[in-house]
Amino acid sequence: MRNYPVPLVVRPSPIHSVGVYTTTPIRKGTRVVEYTGPRITPEEADRLYDGSSRTYLYGLDDGRTVIDGEGLGAYLNHSCDPNCEVDEIKGRVWIFALRDIAAGEELLWDYNLYDDEDPAPCYCGSSKCRGTMYSREWMAKMRRRAAAKERRSASGQAPGNSPSRQSAGGELR
Repeated sequence: MRNYPVPLVVRPSPIHSVGVYTTTPIRKGTRVVEYTGPRITPEEADRLYDGSSRTYLYGLDDGRTVIDGEGLGAYLNHSCDPNCEVDEIKGRVWIFALRDIAAGEELLWDYNLYDDEDPAPCYCGSSKCRGTMYSREWMAKMRRRAAAKERRSASGQAPGNSPSRQSAGGELR
């Protein structure tokens, strides 16, 4: 396995604003870049970015820590057909190559967003695009929640308490 640092550049992306590109080929399994930044609480992230249309937040698996992304790792764009994946190792977040990546390719990972109901449209352009940056699991949960609300509405019942905040690891908006 080849390890970081891999020569990377930031330049305009057809997916969104700017993206991160490799200047040399990357082999499958290579640790490409670390997702770095100050570590804050989810509550602090909510306070700092309330109303912001764009953030670079990553929620750790512990559910108590969010990385306020800075550096190259924060600029990788989302794709429903990614060439990279994220792995949390001993409290650090690394981005690995899912497959061999050619020099000049944009590095992309599936954000699998969760824990929000605001629109998060996807513009990846992949033939596998699901139309949103939310995870399939989160979208299924939202469909179940909407169906339950519809059933309650149809039967005239008052809605129950809403489920508590989810805090599985993954990208936050």
